[in-house]
Amino acid sequence: MVPQLRRAFNQSFTAEKYRSFLSALDRRCGTPVKFRVAETPCFFPKALLEQMADDGRELVNQLLESPEYRKKSEKTIPPEYNVPNESERPMFLQVDFGLTRNAQGGIEPKLVELQAFPSLYAYQPALTQQYSESYGLDSRLGTFLSGLDFDNYRQVLCRAILGGHSPENVILMEIDPVEQKTLPDFLLTKELCGIETVNVRDLKKNGKKLYYEHQSKQVQVERIYNRMIVDEIMRKGVKPPFDFREELDLEWAGHPNWYFRISKFSIPFLKHECVPRTWFLDELDAVPDDRENYLLKPLYSFAGVGIKFAPTDTDIARIPAERRHEYIIQERIAFEPVIETPHGLTQAEIRIMYIWLDSDPKPTPVLTLVRMGRGKMMGVDHNRNLEWVGGSAGMWVE
Repeated sequence: MVPQLRRAFNQSFTAEKYRSFLSALDRRCGTPVKFRVAETPCFFPKALLEQMADDGRELVNQLLESPEYRKKSEKTIPPEYNVPNESERPMFLQVDFGLTRNAQGGIEPKLVELQAFPSLYAYQPALTQQYSESYGLDSRLGTFLSGLDFDNYRQVLCRAILGGHSPENVILMEIDPVEQKTLPDFLLTKELCGIETVNVRDLKKNGKKLYYEHQSKQVQVERIYNRMIVDEIMRKGVKPPFDFREELDLEWAGHPNWYFRISKFSIPFLKHECVPRTWFLDELDAVPDDRENYLLKPLYSFAGVGIKFAPTDTDIARIPAERRHEYIIQERIAFEPVIETPHGLTQAEIRIMYIWLDSDPKPTPVLTLVRMGRGKMMGVDHNRNLEWVGGSAGMWVE
């Protein structure tokens, strides 16, 4: 995307530098990174990232400013996981864009999906810093958005997670965290904000209070940074020691209901030039004939699980009528390969990460996360046995 930077990086790259980078990243994270990390960061014009950040904020505002949408999104929250005292707005937002070629030959972003759930807020800065250190990149390259640097980014993140509480009384909650590929982010979150990662299975409940064990004592949980996905709770048959519907004496750093309210369910309601045509499966009389240009997506799954390209009548027939409202048919985005690598041009999907503090009138774009890929899908699990693909970071120049 920035030819002079791209050429300089590719020319100076060696396999030995990459191996050293990966080893240093593992050390920085305090655990091996178990998903594929791309050989390179991605260099973008700052204006392109700012356009995506503005578009993402506009899309979120469309949803939040619509009483009709708020009412319709009520049905997305499973009754048994409807947590009381829902916040007026989400604290963490992710908006993913693919880069496409428009009719005039220029590059423009198209929405892939959006989600009101935390992403890798501690890992991404560490990844970007490690790219810079290991490859000796120009220190003038930008990383953070909205005029932030590392120090004030850390302040914003910790304000969001801690909410004024002592780190001892705030936890990152996950299912079997040491088995999750996102463990590096959990450990780095502790490094940044001082909070422990706690397996939901290990929590104890006494009345309306939750406790976790730390250094042989029971510590009250006053605030939860939730990283637990309901889909995984159901799939693994996890039985949390509390009822999500109960009013507990604690706060949420990112209220869980927003995971459902702002999700793939939102896309059919959005009106913007960056949004591909999208319908709920149960509201579509017939799937368009050019099936190769469409995707069938379940609303609530992570990492591309359950997505069907060019869905057939058989694919659709397998979905029971009573569950078709849980699927969308979406126009397929034609990703334009824009990252020049020794293995050919590679596609990039760019995530704009936002934090929305209670004191702020609108969400603040803070950082990018990039997925590089040459397969049908951009997730790291869908680009195995390839090089110059995987999780990456965005850096910008004016």
